[in-house]
Amino acid sequence: MKKKILVVERDEDILYIIRHLLEEQGYAVGVSITEEGIVDRVIKEKPDIILLDIIKPTAEGTALCNALKRVPSIKHIPVIVLSTYPQIQTVKIECADDIIDKPFDISEIVSVIEDHLAA
Repeated sequence: MKKKILVVERDEDILYIIRHLLEEQGYAVGVSITEEGIVDRVIKEKPDIILLDIIKPTAEGTALCNALKRVPSIKHIPVIVLSTYPQIQTVKIECADDIIDKPFDISEIVSVIEDHLAA
C-alpha cells in the first residue's frame, strides 16, 4: 500500500509541483490550499506524513501545527514544515517534527519524508 502524504500549501504552483513529484516517487498525495478542516481531515484520512506551509512562527502561524499535535489519535503523525521564514527553526521546538526551508530541492523533501517513514 502506498504511503499517504497530506500537503497543506497556500501557493497553488508549489502545491502542484510537490504533488506531482511525490506522486512520481510512488506516494499517494492529498492536497489542500487552506488550513480549514485539516485537523478533521487528518483524523479521518490518517496520512503517514503532513507537509505544512507556515509563513511565520507566530501563534497564528503555528496554530494548525499545534492543533495537530494536541489530538492524541494523530499526534504521532510527523509534521514537516515548509517555510521561507529565516527563523522557522523555532517551530521545530514548538510542534514540528522537521523543517524544510523554501526554496527547497525536491530530493531534500523526499529524503526527509523517507527518514521519518523509516523511524
